[in-house]
Amino acid sequence: MPKADHPFTDASRGVRLQKFLADAGVASRRRCEEMIAEGLVEVNGTLVASLPAWIDPVKDEVVADGRRVRRDSRVAYVLLFKPKGVVCTNSDPEGRSCAVDLVEHPSGLRLYPVGRLDMDSSGLLLMTNDGELANRLTHPRYEMHKGYEVTVAGQLSDEDLSRLERGVFLSDGERGPGRKAKAGRLDVIARDRQKTILYMELFEGRNRQIRRMLLALGHPVKKLRRVKMGPLRLKGLAVGEWRDLTAEELDQVRRDAFADAATIHRRRERAERTEGGAPVRKRRGIRASRRNEKSDRLERRAQRTRELSAKARAERGSAKAVADRGTNSGTGRRSGAPSRGKSSKGRPGRNRRDDASLDHRPRLS
Repeated sequence: MPKADHPFTDASRGVRLQKFLADAGVASRRRCEEMIAEGLVEVNGTLVASLPAWIDPVKDEVVADGRRVRRDSRVAYVLLFKPKGVVCTNSDPEGRSCAVDLVEHPSGLRLYPVGRLDMDSSGLLLMTNDGELANRLTHPRYEMHKGYEVTVAGQLSDEDLSRLERGVFLSDGERGPGRKAKAGRLDVIARDRQKTILYMELFEGRNRQIRRMLLALGHPVKKLRRVKMGPLRLKGLAVGEWRDLTAEELDQVRRDAFADAATIHRRRERAERTEGGAPVRKRRGIRASRRNEKSDRLERRAQRTRELSAKARAERGSAKAVADRGTNSGTGRRSGAPSRGKSSKGRPGRNRRDDASLDHRPRLS
């Protein structure tokens, strides 16, 4: 390891420099590391251009990109329903709308997104200035699952679903050799000839993973919405709205994010548990879809029967009304009198002749 160009190499001093900067809301931890490498950070007047470096948050004075950094003990946790067409960066050189522009928090704290949703996707986006929690929620090592509702063009066959269960090979480009991408859970919500709606759960966050997996099967994604992140759910918010996390939600998030190694291992086992090569939850989802399709067929059949019955009743009623009008006009009967050949209750009766025909006495001239 090359010799450090600064005196801040004692780990007992306190916290890592990049963590201090991220917790203070300067930028994400990765960006803070890049700023240090670019020579934009000074500690007590000394340029720090290499890592590792540790500082004392109370005694040391840190300057990043010409501005003094003070660690604010206040933190905020915001749940945003990100609309489609909004990017998750804190600043965009192309001038597109950013997620941070939608949140005007009364504390005035500088918040940043936890993880990313691409511009064409919408849904749950957590924003905070708590760098340690953000790192726990986004790093693949901690197996924090995220759930998505996905609408794709066309009807996914059972073979397509099986391929998703087994995993789809995705190339990582310059980052290294490709590998299979899997969903931790797969449920079919609805399926017809025009589209298929899926619920997919991921334990890793590869770039545009869901879109690339489904495109490899020949089913481009028409709509993608994140509805779940760990214990958090996308409920009670309209598109573009935000709210602070409740105390109960924050406790649940922290409990999941800072779980011990045994708990994280159990999460991985649930994701990898298989039955004949396919996760148990996935197969249950497919069976549920088939039950739903059968229910839909039965409901359509029952509705058709009801429509035919109503149509038959209407035709019988119309025919009866026409017959009543013809009888009443030809015999001079009072309106509402029983029709000829039927009883007063509408049931077939005995043939009755007119009263005059019943008198067999000879008529006098």
